Amino acid sequence: MTGPRFEARPWGSFTVLDDTETHKVKSMTVNPGHRLSYQRHQQRAEHWFVVIGSATVTIDDREYTVEQGEHIDIPTMAWHRIENRGDTDLIFVEVQHGAYFGEDDIERRADDYGRA
Repeated sequence: MTGPRFEARPWGSFTVLDDTETHKVKSMTVNPGHRLSYQRHQQRAEHWFVVIGSATVTIDDREYTVEQGEHIDIPTMAWHRIENRGDTDLIFVEVQHGAYFGEDDIERRADDYGRA
């Protein structure tokens, strides 16, 4: 990888900070009132660390609140999403680990933006 790569999404944005054969690291911003799709991955697990804000995280239909400075792990094949119910940006760091990190390893079950 040559440097950070920024990508805008309907729910906010992410910047890829590191992308190797063994892991990928992203800084992710979720705009107030938005959430990512309810999705799972066959080839990777994820670790989320909340830097700013409060996240509502759903894993296999169980809801968790993850506050600033806290973290949560997403196992491979677990249905998951993160939501920002606050009124300021939610920023978290995502560390992906596993066999493959491509955006095409996303199976969506529900999506607010018509991508499911």
